[in-house]
Amino acid sequence: MDYQITIALPGQASQQISLPCGAYLVGRGVDCPIRLKDSSVSELHAKLILAPAGAWIEDVGSSNGTLVNSSPITGSVQLSPSAIVSVGNTIFRVSPKQPCEASTVTPSPRPEPPTPVPATPQKVTPPAPQPAPTPPTPEVNPRDLAIQRDIKSQIHNELVRRLDLKRLSSGVTPEELARRVRETLQAILKEVTDRNALPRNIDPEALLTEIYDESIRLGPVERFLADETVTEVMINGPSQVYVERNGRLTLTDQTFMDDASVLAVIERIVAPLGRRIDESQPYVDARLADGSRVNAIIPPLSLIGPCITIRKFAKRILTTEDFVRFGTWTPAIAAFLNACVKLRKNIIVAGGTGSGKTTLLNVLSGFIPSTDRILTIEDAAELRLAQPHVVRLEARPPNIEGKGAVTIRDLVRNALRMRPDRIIVGECRGSETLDMLQAMNTGHDGSLTTVHANTPRDVISRLETMVLMSGVDLPSRAIREQIASAVQIIVQEARLSDGSRKIIAISEITGMEGPQIVMQDLFLFQQTGVDSNGKIVGTLKPTGAMPTFFENFAQHGIALDPLLFTPEG
Repeated sequence: MDYQITIALPGQASQQISLPCGAYLVGRGVDCPIRLKDSSVSELHAKLILAPAGAWIEDVGSSNGTLVNSSPITGSVQLSPSAIVSVGNTIFRVSPKQPCEASTVTPSPRPEPPTPVPATPQKVTPPAPQPAPTPPTPEVNPRDLAIQRDIKSQIHNELVRRLDLKRLSSGVTPEELARRVRETLQAILKEVTDRNALPRNIDPEALLTEIYDESIRLGPVERFLADETVTEVMINGPSQVYVERNGRLTLTDQTFMDDASVLAVIERIVAPLGRRIDESQPYVDARLADGSRVNAIIPPLSLIGPCITIRKFAKRILTTEDFVRFGTWTPAIAAFLNACVKLRKNIIVAGGTGSGKTTLLNVLSGFIPSTDRILTIEDAAELRLAQPHVVRLEARPPNIEGKGAVTIRDLVRNALRMRPDRIIVGECRGSETLDMLQAMNTGHDGSLTTVHANTPRDVISRLETMVLMSGVDLPSRAIREQIASAVQIIVQEARLSDGSRKIIAISEITGMEGPQIVMQDLFLFQQTGVDSNGKIVGTLKPTGAMPTFFENFAQHGIALDPLLFTPEG
């Protein structure tokens, strides 16, 4: 039989809808077939089951419960034709309308957790056995996420009611705060489980950890920071958390409770660094304690809520052997670049976003002799060098009055007065490029930096453009002469379609020919195919060109086999 649902919304005339046998979610969310636009109704509030044997209602973890005839319900409750169901401030009544085909729904005293409900009503039948999914990560159901988020929000609100977290965080030690929060959460969860108000598909211990992390730590981020297979974490508002594994993006089942929770995580990241984020400064670059890079942006610039992007760094410093194992370079390429660094050649690492420029820069920096005084200059300090004599400088954004900013260009200029043997700039992206080129041309050989560019030839154009951003009126020829005399090697890195990061070209700038800069490719990546796992197969091969400075290696006692530059027959 079909059923007639009579709904009375606050301040509105009652309405009637007719539904066939089936299972329907009731709530304020857009995915609910029975949608109640009432602020007192949770996003997912209850599940209504209509079957020939009768109608049942079940609360699915709402914030203020579901009532039948003014009595709160636990589990599944059968509805009589005269029963009045209260969902928030909305009430409705369910009565049979006409017979329909028999259904196999037999609600149990404690039904299983809510299952995904299609937008169009369907008969409720036992789920047919399905083959195991082929993707490594299970599909995330938005309704299940909404239920979990709603439950987390209720428990978190109760935690805030019992503990004034803001007052506690400034009045007690971190250890004492952590102890109090954990004890209070355990008490709240025990009360919830004792009255069977927690859906079976939610693990109480996992829920406690999530709320604890979100209350005083970095929320769902904590789990992924500890996972060594995750290289990047992307939080798109409170309801979406993506991670990158093996170069592939995956939507996770982790969520935040609301925008305020994401904002709280951002504050915990940027506050120890003396940085801020608010409506007047709605985006910020920062870093975590382990050196991982963080970018955050909030409304009104972000239309989906606060967003956080974390580029994770490996727990340990990567080595030449790691890059060989990853396929980023070969032992021969590592030997050549090692020799170039020791010969004090100025090197630019180029590549697109996420191609691994900073990681490669860190490995190249490891080739610098331990006797050199090294200065690193970055927007957010990420480089980790093992040498004993390293001075790390970090740019500073303006304060709340818009004053006190210290730019990369300021730091490059100041570095010249600090007697550096090597200057390493995390990334040249603006007017500091002119000062970096001048430093390379005035006795600071062996400097390293990165540039966003897709090819070695594009690096020249980018450098020219960024020099012009300095506001100094220089003719193009003068700029190119500066570049040609300052830069010797360009290492081009790319992120390939399979997610791997590889060096795809190593080029040398040989000088000027008329108004143009002359370059020669020393090594180029040649793809030979794709293996059964979808991984690109290829290697970085010599072009046959010999570096113009090859003889300098022997003069400085650096042994390098000339066959390294000979193409394979």
